[in-house]
Amino acid sequence: MGKSRLEAFSDGVIAIIITIMVLEMKAPHGSELADLLPVAPTFLTYILSYIYVGLYWNNHHHLFHVVQRVSGSVLWANLHLLFWLSLIPFVTHWLGDNHFTAWPTALYGMVLFMAAVAYYLLTRALLGVHGTGGNVKLATAVGRDVKGKLSVVAYALAIGLAFVVPAFSLALYALVAAVWLIPDRRIEQVIES
Repeated sequence: MGKSRLEAFSDGVIAIIITIMVLEMKAPHGSELADLLPVAPTFLTYILSYIYVGLYWNNHHHLFHVVQRVSGSVLWANLHLLFWLSLIPFVTHWLGDNHFTAWPTALYGMVLFMAAVAYYLLTRALLGVHGTGGNVKLATAVGRDVKGKLSVVAYALAIGLAFVVPAFSLALYALVAAVWLIPDRRIEQVIES
């Protein structure tokens, strides 16, 4: 099967996710700058979530740039990833509205953890279709995925920390996002070769 419908569907779902997130943000009542303080946690959570959705969109785009075809297992793995990404608006809203308390912070991390696992499963499904020898570009682009594996560990740690010091969990979520903001040149180098 070709990949174009999967890419178009994924782009549409991700665009809807971002739209839902921004529509969940409510403007404060009042016209003073101080009136923004009560909605600051919601806004900060929105920024972090927007970055995460953007990171997944960017990496998904790059990943599928080196793929020629997909299979039924790839379609299901992609839907699995989109399911977890579609929960980001919910946990973003809950976390922001509850000012970073333990359970919302932990659930936010659980969604990030599961999205990372789903992305890993998607890459494995793609390698299953193309084989490590059949598509050298894909195998090279995926590599050992050290950043992906460390991210999953950081999310698991942050979920536990949410019940001790939620601020540390949030710092870990932000740190993982910052690490992923640093461009991974593997895929771009593979595309150019």
